[in-house]
Amino acid sequence: MPRAPTLIPAALLAALAVLPAPAAPPGPKHPDLARHLDAVMDGPDYRHATWGVLVVDAKTGDTVYARNPEALLVPASVTKLFSCAAALVALGPDSTTETAVYERGVRANGTLRGDLILVAAGDLTFGGRAKGGKTVFKDKDHTYANSGGGAELTDTDPLAALNDLAKQVKAAGVTRVDGEVLVDDRLFARTRGSGSGPDAVSPILVNDNVVDIVVEPGEKEGDPARVTARPESAAYHMDASVATGPAKSAVTLELRQVGVNQFTVRGRVPAGGKPLVRIFPVDEPAVVARTLFVEALRRAGVAVAAPVLRPDRVDFPPRDGYAKLTKVAAFTSPPLKEAVAVTLKVSHNLYASTLPCLVAVSKGHTTAEAGLREQRKILKDLGVDVSQVSFGGGAGGARADHVTARATVQLLQGMAKRPEWEAYRDALPVLGVDGTLAEVVPPDSPARGKAFAKTGTLVWYDAANERSVLTSKALAGTMTTKAGTGLFFAAFVNNVPLPEGVGTGREGRVLGKLCELLHEHGP
Repeated sequence: MPRAPTLIPAALLAALAVLPAPAAPPGPKHPDLARHLDAVMDGPDYRHATWGVLVVDAKTGDTVYARNPEALLVPASVTKLFSCAAALVALGPDSTTETAVYERGVRANGTLRGDLILVAAGDLTFGGRAKGGKTVFKDKDHTYANSGGGAELTDTDPLAALNDLAKQVKAAGVTRVDGEVLVDDRLFARTRGSGSGPDAVSPILVNDNVVDIVVEPGEKEGDPARVTARPESAAYHMDASVATGPAKSAVTLELRQVGVNQFTVRGRVPAGGKPLVRIFPVDEPAVVARTLFVEALRRAGVAVAAPVLRPDRVDFPPRDGYAKLTKVAAFTSPPLKEAVAVTLKVSHNLYASTLPCLVAVSKGHTTAEAGLREQRKILKDLGVDVSQVSFGGGAGGARADHVTARATVQLLQGMAKRPEWEAYRDALPVLGVDGTLAEVVPPDSPARGKAFAKTGTLVWYDAANERSVLTSKALAGTMTTKAGTGLFFAAFVNNVPLPEGVGTGREGRVLGKLCELLHEHGP
């Protein structure tokens, strides 16, 4: 049977008639800013892309702008914000490491009848970036030399630490070593980093574990180019044949590995051009470092009977056995905050990949995975919703690396409350001034110098369509608006197909534009 209709009393109908309509959802607190930001992010270049953005008032925590703030997106090198924060909290910005050399055996009349053992301590820069008492960098770091043009070398000695240790050994009275020279790299388990550049993660890092290859064009077309390696060593063999082409012609350089620490360099460079830098990442950092140390000892006047290329034997004492040996040399690293500055300013993948290992060691562990678990604990204590992060490494190139804009802003808010904040903030690239943000806004931009933020870029080649797909372009940090309001922000855009001839720099400038809009129209 059909149900009888429900009867509503007339009095109730009258009351319902006068009830106010449901309120509309509140609009953005800063509609003018939202309109400008939306105009950029809704542009035709991003119809297939996904944005995740959150901007908050640094003082009050109030939301200034949000778009998909809890979407789990690929952060690329913004991942380094998390790994550097964890390292600063776990180790301290002013912490240092000591790389020591011990003698094992009997010494008489300057001759050591035994071994010299260099114990690697995870010194990220290991003297190779020291100049005038400071740790220096170039905005376009040499570790990215094979990924694009413009890489530069610092005017420093990549062998500074090894040379210093060798001179100390000689000063300690050792003039000859009849046994072995060894490099103990057991501080943590071997692993691979993520991202471009050198990826053999090791507690010994000499010249960022790469060989720098400098190609200088000849004076005129047809002349051979001059190709040199830095540092020069018997540890590797280079076969180079590069010609000088017409002025303004295209660069065609190919570097190919043909054996263990053996590589060829072929191609052509334009006449009148600047010297070009390429790199050869070494795959056995401890073996190469040992050769470099043997060579440094010989230069310092210490005779070494052991072969220069590889040791005849490797037998280390127990890890706790060094206390019973005599220390003959030691090299102390700069404060950790200086290595963190290089990591964030130039987006140094190898340093960032090593940081979880150092965090692990500080907690009594030996693997990068254990370091990432310790990092999770630190992030949670900072107030980060760790359900909104996923990390497979420290640099940002692992497939597991995903974060939300909200979690990233929470990280910044948490660090701002800690004593490490000043070192952390000062390590970030400055908009229009240095590092990876040096060229994303014009020199006369009103926002220049007003944003301190970490960039991120991850791009893959789409072979089917013969184009690149920008998997992620990201930026997160802190800035000040024209009105003087401090902001924390995170902005990610994922999955942007790039037309032919368009590089990732386009989205870098877009994120720079977002900073300009925040500066101009923010609270």
